[in-house]
Amino acid sequence: MTPNLILLSSNINLESLVIAVSGYLIVFTALISLFWIFNLTPKLISLGKTKIRIRQGKHPLPQEGKGISGEEIAAISMALHLYLDEIHDEESGVITIKQISRAYSPWSSKIYAVRNQFNRL
Repeated sequence: MTPNLILLSSNINLESLVIAVSGYLIVFTALISLFWIFNLTPKLISLGKTKIRIRQGKHPLPQEGKGISGEEIAAISMALHLYLDEIHDEESGVITIKQISRAYSPWSSKIYAVRNQFNRL
């Protein structure tokens, strides 16, 4: 059997295969282009700031020491954790349930909504 007959004899025909492949290519192309846009945007912004600083006669920003070390990140996150943990109030484990004196309330009754629906016509 030729490959065309195999495709035509099954539930998958050539047109649906072309549509599926083109759809996957469009999605992956869009994802790759978004990846490049998001990666290049900070570099373009910093390049613009560097050019402005050079035009103003200032030295460009030093590139060394640009990142934050892992120890600094751990210290900051631990400080935030301790600070946010102190903010939380200590609560007692007692739950109080009050009885309602009147069980029926016209606000919770659905009878009025049904009756008004027929009166509107």
